[in-house]
Amino acid sequence: MNKRFIWISIICLALLITPIVPVSIANAETSSPRTYDLSFIDSNTSLSGISTAKNQYFNIDPNWNVNEVVFHLDYQATPLTDDNRSSVTLSINGTDFHAFRPIKADLTKQRLTIIIPNELIIKGTNTLSVRGNIQLPNDNLICITDNTRENWLQLYNTSGITIHYTNAPLEPSIREFNRLFTSIDTIADHKNAIAVSEQSSSQELEAAIYALSGFAKANPLKSRTTIPLFTSNKDMSDKQAVVMIALYDHLPATYKGLLGTPDLNNKALIQLVNANTQPTLVITSNDPNLLVKAGRFVANQELMGQIDSDKKIIDDNTDVTTRMVNMNQNIVLTENGEELRGPWRQERSFFIALPASRTIADSSKIKLDFRYAKNLDFDRSMVTIYVNNTPIGSKKLTPEFADGDSLTLPIPKNLNVAGNFSVSVAFDLEMTGTGCIDYQNEMPWAFITKDSLIQLNTKDQTNLLFNNYPYPFMRDGNYSQVAVVMPAERDQYTYLTLTNLFNLLGQFAEGNTGNVNFFEDNVGSDALQGRSIIAIGSYQNNKVIQANNDKLFFQYAPNGTEFQSNEKMSIDPSYGKRIGTLQLIESPYSPGNGLLAVTGAGSEYYYLASKLIASSSSIWQIYGDAAVTDKDGTIQSFRFKKQAGEEQVSPIKDILQNKNTLVFLVTFSLILILVLVSLILILRKYRMKRRNK
Repeated sequence: MNKRFIWISIICLALLITPIVPVSIANAETSSPRTYDLSFIDSNTSLSGISTAKNQYFNIDPNWNVNEVVFHLDYQATPLTDDNRSSVTLSINGTDFHAFRPIKADLTKQRLTIIIPNELIIKGTNTLSVRGNIQLPNDNLICITDNTRENWLQLYNTSGITIHYTNAPLEPSIREFNRLFTSIDTIADHKNAIAVSEQSSSQELEAAIYALSGFAKANPLKSRTTIPLFTSNKDMSDKQAVVMIALYDHLPATYKGLLGTPDLNNKALIQLVNANTQPTLVITSNDPNLLVKAGRFVANQELMGQIDSDKKIIDDNTDVTTRMVNMNQNIVLTENGEELRGPWRQERSFFIALPASRTIADSSKIKLDFRYAKNLDFDRSMVTIYVNNTPIGSKKLTPEFADGDSLTLPIPKNLNVAGNFSVSVAFDLEMTGTGCIDYQNEMPWAFITKDSLIQLNTKDQTNLLFNNYPYPFMRDGNYSQVAVVMPAERDQYTYLTLTNLFNLLGQFAEGNTGNVNFFEDNVGSDALQGRSIIAIGSYQNNKVIQANNDKLFFQYAPNGTEFQSNEKMSIDPSYGKRIGTLQLIESPYSPGNGLLAVTGAGSEYYYLASKLIASSSSIWQIYGDAAVTDKDGTIQSFRFKKQAGEEQVSPIKDILQNKNTLVFLVTFSLILILVLVSLILILRKYRMKRRNK
């Protein structure tokens, strides 16, 4: 008995004197060895010509401790390949690290696995290049032959990059949590989530949508819908980063206990806690308006990246507004410059992201700043700029400007560029000689400097079509008085529908000053005036959809349980119960605004419909003003509105907008007035003379 007492005393004493170690927000899962895979190319492609290259960009998160980066290249050499003539060189960030001669091996698929040197990898964006050359090592000559313009090496889309790393321990701060929540691996593995209370009010949902939009904007994987919105009763034990948003009275008891007794008198609280080793950012307040303001603070990712503590207090004096959005901007083509090496045609392409609702306006220009080698045949060498593969202009290369040249071209209005587009720069680096060049000499090169940019002016497209989405819900980078009408009954499909809708809309949100308000389905028509509406639900559980059924393109049958046939599509009653639709109509409550009905006979079907506008990789599948989908993946798009005619421009308005024409007309009018006055005076003088005679 005494021995037992002594042991118990020792254990208790040890527990008392053991220091309490602060809990880091990095749990065991984040600090263990991890692997991230990404594809080198999206589709099979080929290397062709004497010298050609394929580039891929990948990101290394600042919080990753990289152990190893492995590149798997799957290829097949064609009969054109000669073991003594062809080579492939791999480079990372402009530095060559491996070269090999492709193996024909009876035209079978080959795999090369190579480790990229760690010292060549940088935090942030890395450029991996596969450059192919046809060489003649025996006589050191490269000659143009008939077959060297053809495809000689096939690259497969199974080629990829595998990154082995561990996450560095994160400090318990809001800034570090924000980085964890939006990191590549967290998003790719679906390890984050936003939670709202089970009895979520309209202000709680509004705050959650602002926060979701901010995280979606910071999402590095734009093609994925990756930040789910759940209710707090959802099992989220598999998540490694959670954001909980609720009024304090609606906050689950677990989180209240972790917060202690916060002072919420005219304040909102953003605090980082650990719930069962799960880093959780709790956003709460007793004041619904301050809770919404806290949501706007989270939407301002610039502010979120500045908070070094684990707590932030929001009150009436806190400035949460993002900087003013300027949709007309200068876009840099390349951050560090782009080198093009090798004879003949060398090309680089740049992808420019632009909302589909915006089109390029007048006065948009491309300014290319570049330099090039002096060992060219300047009678035949030139540079050409393309927009969406359409040439917009060229310039001949000259030895006088080889060390510093530039080309500025306007983007033609008749290209009708809207949404995302590409700019390509092609150099024709022609060599002197009769078809062969000496490989011992320095190969020709060109370099596009980081001063190259696009002066981009844009304007909204205002037709209510999915081609112009996110209009009418987004204007000039901000939400444009959006009203979300929720169904009377809500389940997890309802919140996943919101997830889909605002993951994509959030990617287009440049600022946090717009308004998204939530309403119950019995909302009065006055509250919906002057707003663009998103109505979610079915005929049975959303009165706004029910009241405007006769205005929908795909209407419910009188019993309200299934869609019925129309002039575009025949629908069997049983099939009408198993489809979801997106329908973009003019708002019945205020002309000039839109109403998007995300609807189906059940919640799983309108959730299916919402997936069509959940990401940039899915919205391209639809067009027009209505879309239908089912569980089998069948997607059909339709256009019901009549094609808009050519815009009738008033001649007077056109003249007033043209400054030169206006000056000419004013001058001409003054001259005409002077001539008329002179004629009147002459006639008057003539009449007086006749009267005197």
